[in-house]
Amino acid sequence: MEIYLVGGAVRDRKLGLPVSERDWVVVGATPEEMLSLGYTPVGKDFPVFLHPDTKEEYALARTERKTGPGYTGFETCADPGITLEQDLLRRDLTINAMAETADGELIDPYNGSDDLENGVLRHVSPAFSEDPVRILRLARFAARFAHMGFHVAHATNALMRGMVKNGEINHLVPERVWAELDKTLRTKTPEQFFRVLLGCNALARLFPEMEITNTDDDSIHGSKGIKLPVLQFAVGFTDKAMIRFAALICDIDNNNQAGLDSKKFDDLCERHRTPNAYRELAGMALQYRAQAHKLAGSSAEHVLDLLNALDAFRREQRFIDFLRTCEIEACSADPALKDYAPATLLQQARQVALDVKVDTAGISGKEIGEKIRRARIEAIEKILP
Repeated sequence: MEIYLVGGAVRDRKLGLPVSERDWVVVGATPEEMLSLGYTPVGKDFPVFLHPDTKEEYALARTERKTGPGYTGFETCADPGITLEQDLLRRDLTINAMAETADGELIDPYNGSDDLENGVLRHVSPAFSEDPVRILRLARFAARFAHMGFHVAHATNALMRGMVKNGEINHLVPERVWAELDKTLRTKTPEQFFRVLLGCNALARLFPEMEITNTDDDSIHGSKGIKLPVLQFAVGFTDKAMIRFAALICDIDNNNQAGLDSKKFDDLCERHRTPNAYRELAGMALQYRAQAHKLAGSSAEHVLDLLNALDAFRREQRFIDFLRTCEIEACSADPALKDYAPATLLQQARQVALDVKVDTAGISGKEIGEKIRRARIEAIEKILP
């Protein structure tokens, strides 16, 4: 039995990045042997075990054979005779197909180290084209490492184009698309994810709401035809993926000549199984950010109506996230902007409205609501410029 550190831990360590988790490959072992050593089985499609002490994942070396469409259409073989090189051959990118021995010796049969040094995202073998999830993973890696100068190899981009053309990409399930998008939103250059999808013709299939500009030179995969200034600005403003998603929706709306109407927005969220919290904030930004931007000169009644529409009195954190989204969009259009006045006004208006004390003795039902509303409008009027 031989055990090797593999994948992302090897890659990130060579890049000088922190290693958050470690994966291991076990060569020359059977499931029975792993169980006898105290490992706990967790894999359904192939033998994966948790270490009895560290709880890290140890997978038996395996090969895969394509048996059907999509990323689940594989037959796996985890025979003890399978070599480390055979196991690494089934991986997606050369930079993810490196291993280390217990002594730290690098095993790199597919030149991943060279591609790391040259900033190239390259497939290990033609088997890359058998799994549509790899398009999304590669696009995410491009987003994660773009600031380091990484780019997609031409031959790999050609493979992805073929996967789109032959319909392999149509077998992606919504949950996997969202999972990769959510991880992408947490990277330093999430816009690169969409540029890679554009470069392999997958963008129209996965995000048809995105209108593209400057695509006259489509020979350059990773085209600059995608412009996402709000999302790009959001990266330097917040680490919160939910706000970054709302910023992306603002970009899509701004870039679309007809705008992103509620039906298109709902279709996008349904298609990618967007979590409710993300969907609610983005939908709120889509519907109400224009009112927030133009709040100057508004009446107290209008300010209160907007607060109510935003459910600001009950959902404070979502309200704050909405204001941050609006501020991000405003600053992306005017980087010199130092203070987003509508946020200050709405926060002050919310507070004075909450502080209102109303005597409800002798009244009931709608009368109470109307009296509270009048009192809140009067309180807001006093703080308006």
